[in-house]
Amino acid sequence: MKPVTETAPDLAIRDIEPALRLSDFKLIAFDMDSTLINIECVDEIADAVGRKAEVAAITEAAMQGRIADYKESLRQRVALLKGVSLADLERIYQQRLRLNPGAAELVAACKQAGLKVLLVSGGFTYFTDRVRDQLGIDYTRSNQLEFRDGLLTGRMLDQDWGDICDGEEKRRMLLQTCALLGISPKQAIAMGDGANDLPMMGEAGLSVAYHAKPAVRERANVCINSGGLDRLLTVLRP
Repeated sequence: MKPVTETAPDLAIRDIEPALRLSDFKLIAFDMDSTLINIECVDEIADAVGRKAEVAAITEAAMQGRIADYKESLRQRVALLKGVSLADLERIYQQRLRLNPGAAELVAACKQAGLKVLLVSGGFTYFTDRVRDQLGIDYTRSNQLEFRDGLLTGRMLDQDWGDICDGEEKRRMLLQTCALLGISPKQAIAMGDGANDLPMMGEAGLSVAYHAKPAVRERANVCINSGGLDRLLTVLRP
């Protein structure tokens, strides 16, 4: 059978074998900010010190792919967060952070179909660890903010795998997780919305853009332009 190619305003599908099922895959990798959850955490943290517009402009440029050095752009944004308190982060988590529609349903369906779940984010462990626990995610990789006396220092901490989780690190983590599971990257699904998701999406057997930037929509196998993440289940039946 020839690959399916369909395009509609709310859902675009290209280069997919019609008979593919969710259970044909063994791993699904998610971006977090604006994919699994409704906010860009760094922008909301900046709001606590009156710098949301400044930080959000850098975030948008990075997600559109207009900034070549993602690591430096993140360092710039995190530097502007200096002085934000742990209490501020807790308020963001409690009052602003929500799972995007269909997130819990899609993760549950993937786990039911036998897939492992990876959360790989340019965001921060303060939030990814909580989303991991809420959804029962198997593996995570993200950045760790540095605190001193309960306040952000404006820096991130190096971790045993490296300094910053950028697009290349997302790609590496996807490949490492596939190797750990003894599977081919072609048995993985990668889902994201920004330019820093493209390296991992390029390695996966199925790439999914969720309410994504134009550069990401142009290269994804599946583009979900409206509705929830669980619309993927209309493309890949369990």
